Amino acid sequence: MEVFSFYNVENLFLPDPKPRHKMDPTISGLKNWDVRKYKYKLQKIAHVFQLIKEENGTLPFIIGLSEVSGKQVLEDLVQMEPFNSEYGIVHYNSRDVRKVDVAMLYDKSKVEIIDSKAITFFFDNENKNTENYDTTRDVLYSVLKYNEMVVNVFIAHLPSKREKDINRPRRIIIINEIRKRILDLVNAGEHVILCGDFNENPDDENLVKILYGNSYEKVLENPFQQLFSTGNYSTFHYKSGLLFDQIILSKSFFKEDHMLSFQRAEIFSPEKISSREKKSGKRPFRTYSGTRYLGGYSDHFPVYVTLGKV
Repeated sequence: MEVFSFYNVENLFLPDPKPRHKMDPTISGLKNWDVRKYKYKLQKIAHVFQLIKEENGTLPFIIGLSEVSGKQVLEDLVQMEPFNSEYGIVHYNSRDVRKVDVAMLYDKSKVEIIDSKAITFFFDNENKNTENYDTTRDVLYSVLKYNEMVVNVFIAHLPSKREKDINRPRRIIIINEIRKRILDLVNAGEHVILCGDFNENPDDENLVKILYGNSYEKVLENPFQQLFSTGNYSTFHYKSGLLFDQIILSKSFFKEDHMLSFQRAEIFSPEKISSREKKSGKRPFRTYSGTRYLGGYSDHFPVYVTLGKV
């Protein structure tokens, strides 16, 4: 059995340098983000994967991450237990205004990276007189080999819902581009996994549409649809439970003779990485609530799928 996971780790930044003046803005945008808090955050994230290992008997062989800022934080993370420098990193700096990226970690003893690239999106500003463009986080595309099997992996963190969801048109553009690329791959008989924080739930129109080809044939399966329909969530906005974090697979993973046949999907939410609020129940134990430092893990639960011969 193998585990494929995705985790939005909530603002994993290097420590901020001490400001020259109290009014200087920080790189991270976090209040008093120092070396002690950074190291503690790394320990927390590493601990999550140790817990996943204890739950499944193995570490994930592939890990998609979002909200990481630069490669150094990933290099610091993979040196820690339970990774012990045995995991490789695929990462590109994006042009995101908040300086957060997506990335992939992989077990070097099981996975070979054949190719990778960042898929970058530019959006026209409202001010047509400038040459500037708005940008968002890249989509990370990797081609990897597991044993003799080639798998295409897309990792995304789509633009957030805010200000009456002004970013929805941008999410549509990005999802449509991913869909085109996935259809080309699936039509060529390739295996595809798409994961990420989509800032949309599994039943939203964009994420339903991406499952189908041009002739309305189903080409992808989203096992997180069932979890969402039964009230399971990976993150929250005020009182609303959300399942923005998902792993979507090509239908080839649902064949019984597949080396990596789909077995189950999980939102990983043990008590150790959760906080319990009187009115709203169990939620992710986050690092910050606004500007208030809580010392938790992330404002998202990780998600994963288990794969293997049935």
